[in-house]
Amino acid sequence: MAAAAFSRLLGESFVEVVLIESDQIATVGVGEATIPPIRHFNDKLGLDEADFVRQTQASFKLGVDFQDWGTIGHRYFHAFGDFGADIEAVGAHHYWRKLQGLGEVFPLEDLSMPTMAAYRGKFIPPNPDPRSVMHDYSYAFHFDASLYARYLRGYAEARGVVRTEGRIVDVQLRGTDGFIEAVALDSGDRVEGDLFIDCSGFRGLLIEGALKTGYEDWSHWLPCDRAIAAPCASGGDGLTPYTRATARAAGWHWRIPLQHRTGNGYVHCSQFVGEDEAVSDLLSNLDGPLIGQPQTIHFTPGRRLKAWNRNCVAMGLASGFIEPLESTSINFIQTAIGRLLDFFPNKDFDPTLVDEFNRLSRQEMEQVRDFIILHYKLTDRTDSGLWDYCRAMAIPDGLAHKIEVFRRTGRVVMHEGDAFAVPSWLAIFQGLKAVPERYDPLVDRMSVEQIREVLAGRRAAILRAAEAMPGQQAFIDKFCRAELPAA
Repeated sequence: MAAAAFSRLLGESFVEVVLIESDQIATVGVGEATIPPIRHFNDKLGLDEADFVRQTQASFKLGVDFQDWGTIGHRYFHAFGDFGADIEAVGAHHYWRKLQGLGEVFPLEDLSMPTMAAYRGKFIPPNPDPRSVMHDYSYAFHFDASLYARYLRGYAEARGVVRTEGRIVDVQLRGTDGFIEAVALDSGDRVEGDLFIDCSGFRGLLIEGALKTGYEDWSHWLPCDRAIAAPCASGGDGLTPYTRATARAAGWHWRIPLQHRTGNGYVHCSQFVGEDEAVSDLLSNLDGPLIGQPQTIHFTPGRRLKAWNRNCVAMGLASGFIEPLESTSINFIQTAIGRLLDFFPNKDFDPTLVDEFNRLSRQEMEQVRDFIILHYKLTDRTDSGLWDYCRAMAIPDGLAHKIEVFRRTGRVVMHEGDAFAVPSWLAIFQGLKAVPERYDPLVDRMSVEQIREVLAGRRAAILRAAEAMPGQQAFIDKFCRAELPAA
C-alpha cells in the first residue's frame, strides 16, 4: 500500500521508492474486511472500482453483524451510516428514546438504511441525492489480502517503484546519530536510503529490531492474544454484505465472504482455551469444506512507543496491533500513509514533525483501542472466564467518561480525530443495551404525535427502499463479477 501510494502521490521526480520483499516469506492469505475510507484511498490511486473488485475477488460490506455479544442469542448491527438525518437539529436517536420511554418499542436499527439492506442481503451504492433515503450510508469491501497486495505491487512497479527481492539480514546504523544508513540483504546486496518504512509485520525488524523503540502492551484491556485463520468454500449464508463477528466462550469468530471463498477466524485468549479446542471450535462452524490448513497467529495487543523513530516509520503490524473486530488493520496503514505525506520530511528530519506524527498516531490507536474495549466491557455474558473478566475490568478513563455521559444523557462525547463517528458509537451502545437515562430536552419541542409520524415515515421509506434493492450477488454478477480460480 505504501509503495503504491508514494509512487502515485509523490512522483518519480521527487523520490525514488524501493520496495524490498521476499516471496519466501509466507503470508496469511486471509479475507480482509475494511471500513469505508478504503474507497478514498483507492480513489486517490485512481483505481477503477469494478476492476479492483474483480481482481481481488472482493465483495461489498455495509457493516458488521454482531452475534451473541451482549447475551447468547442476541444480535445487533454496526452499519456504515447514521440513523437518519437530525430532526430540528437533534439526533434522531433522542426522539426514538422518548418513544421508547413511553413504551413504544422498536429497534433503533429500523432507522438505519444500511442495516435494513444488510439484513436482507441487499446492496447498491448510495444515492448521491441528499434528499434520498438511500443517501446517508457508505460501504467498504471484503477482499483477498494476498490478491490486493499483488494488485498494488503491479500498480507500484508500473509507476517506477523498484522492487528488490530478498530478506533483510542486517540493519546498519550511522555512528553519528543512530539513524538507519542501509539494510543488507541475503543476496549480498546493500540498499541505502534516507527514509525507511518498516512494513515487516509483528517482528518490527527496523523499528524494534534495530532501533529498540519499545512497545506498550494493552493485554490487560484486550486479553485476546491468538487468532486462527481458516478459509473455506463458500456456502451457508452465501455472499452477505457484511462481516460477521460471533462471540464465543474465549473470544470471537470472524466470517468474511469473498466471491471465491469465505474467510474465517477465531480471535481468542489463550488463558481461557487451548489451541486444539480453539481449532475444533472454529472448524465446527465453517460454511463449507476447509481450504488448506488452519494457521495460528500469535500477537500482543498494543503499540510501538513511537511509530516514527529517527528515520524509520513503522506501518501496519510493525507499528502495533489491535484485534480486527472493527476491521481497522488496513485503515491503520492508510492513515499512516496519509499522515506521513502530511508531515513528509526533508533530510534534517525536523523533530517537531516527528513528534506531531507520533502524537497523532498514538491518539488514533488509543481511540480505536477504546472503541474495541467497549464491545467487551458492556457484555452481559456470564458463561465463561473471559466474559467475567471483561465485565469487571478497569478501563481507560476517557472511555469510562464516554460511557457515563452516554448513559446519563444519550450524548456521545467526541474528540479530535476520532476514528469512529457518533453513529458507530451509538450502534455499539444501543446494540449492547446501554440505555440512556434521558433524551435531549429539545425533543420536547415536538409533540409525541409528530414524533411518531416522522419516525414511522422514515421506517416505512427505509423498508421500501431495502426491499427494492438488488441482492449483493445479483449486483456483483451484473457489474463486477470475478473469474473464479481454477479448481
